[in-house]
Amino acid sequence: MSKEILYVVDAVSNEKNLDPEDIFGAVEIAIATATRKRYGAEQDFRVDINRETGDYDTFRRWQIMDDEDPEFESPERHILKSYADERNLGLEVGDYLEEQVDSIEFGRITAQIAKQVIMQKVRQAERQKVADQFRDSVGKLVLGTVKRVDRRGVVLDLGENSEAIIPRDMMIPREMVRTGDRMRGILQEIDDEGRGGPKMIVSRVDEEFLVELVKLEVPEIGQELIDIMGAARDPGSRSKIAVRANVPNLDPVGACVGMRGSRIQTVTNEMNNERVDIIPWDDDVARFVINAMQPAEVLSIVIDEDKKSMDIGVDEEMLAQAIGKGGQNVRLASQLTGWTLNVMSEEEAENKSRSEQNILVTLFADKLDVDEEVANILVEEGFSSLDEVAYVPAEEFLKIDEFDEDIVEELRSRARNALLALAITGEGGKPSQDLLEMKGMNNALAQLLASKGICTMEDLAEQSTDELVEIEGIDEEQAAKLIMTAREPWFAEAEAEEANNNASNA
Repeated sequence: MSKEILYVVDAVSNEKNLDPEDIFGAVEIAIATATRKRYGAEQDFRVDINRETGDYDTFRRWQIMDDEDPEFESPERHILKSYADERNLGLEVGDYLEEQVDSIEFGRITAQIAKQVIMQKVRQAERQKVADQFRDSVGKLVLGTVKRVDRRGVVLDLGENSEAIIPRDMMIPREMVRTGDRMRGILQEIDDEGRGGPKMIVSRVDEEFLVELVKLEVPEIGQELIDIMGAARDPGSRSKIAVRANVPNLDPVGACVGMRGSRIQTVTNEMNNERVDIIPWDDDVARFVINAMQPAEVLSIVIDEDKKSMDIGVDEEMLAQAIGKGGQNVRLASQLTGWTLNVMSEEEAENKSRSEQNILVTLFADKLDVDEEVANILVEEGFSSLDEVAYVPAEEFLKIDEFDEDIVEELRSRARNALLALAITGEGGKPSQDLLEMKGMNNALAQLLASKGICTMEDLAEQSTDELVEIEGIDEEQAAKLIMTAREPWFAEAEAEEANNNASNA
């Protein structure tokens, strides 16, 4: 039998181009499996084959567990540390206590088990070999033929005995796929933890799939004449991709679209007729957002750099188009630019801007003890908090035509005194991040609330409508909405507690 084992190892390793050590390991597993069938499946065995002679020894073993370990269940496979210590072998928790037992023969049943294990090892090794060949292709396009479609997704034959799977959630929605179809995708990852060896995962919904397809069709990108600056997708429906030319007099949008739309049409065909908008990149973020909102025409933009958001005003008749079906257009534009975009009609944008300006005018007039005209000048020049008035360099102030050095110094002094007074009395301070980011909040309103001692969402949630409307610039309807929004975490916490109580009672 020992010679037969050596023959099996030598023959299989040569035929399948595998490491002999892998085959020895498979045979050891097979003999151990057959041993369990004879002595009891609940027991654990280890087989050690001599690589030179083919002789083998069999050991029954128990894993050592801590005496207090609650997972100790099977005395057939486990032994407590205190009992193992009686053997004086110096073994620790996690080690194995072994006793040699009589080995079974490498007979017909053992050979069948060995064959199954070896074939499994062969498949795993082949998958590993193929996966290693594709590791440098992660993040790149792959092309394959649909081998089969099942509940897991689509299995692609990539050629040279290699396969990849496109999971259901990485397929383009409503895409019809048939066996034999040629299909591209982006090799997203190689899953080494999967059962049966590494699995190559391909995606057709990732933004990089769009990027790589455009690179494939537009040679100017490979020549570094055009750069792709970003992409956003709603797979199967619509996507936006931003491009920039690196040389003058080159139209990046026209180059990507191609003659009579030929280049972009090839891309959309591969993406199941997904509409692709080519957006010209601009270093001016406001201009870039205007481009990204196409085909809607933007009439006004108000930028909040602290929250990285913009209020975008459009014509009333274009509002639906600017937002898009289900908010698609503004959502894609937001993803592409990295800014939170709030689309509204031009009238709504003007009213909101006017409201924020009035709140700031009230804040400055109250805390700086100046008339409305001076407060208006500060707001029109972009000041949005007492901190800015107190600490913006004097040179910036002096650029304002209406202010001279004496006025600037007085305003800065009053702002510092106001901040100091607020800190001493505890009546106000800086608005917290959660208050600034709260739905329906803006920087001016947050500054006004903070000046009244309402610095966090928790502070706001504890207010009543009557208390809030006492602050000049806040009406009853706005006060009620703000308080309800601030209290949403309370309601969520109460609902979660009620759900836990119901689960416990059940």
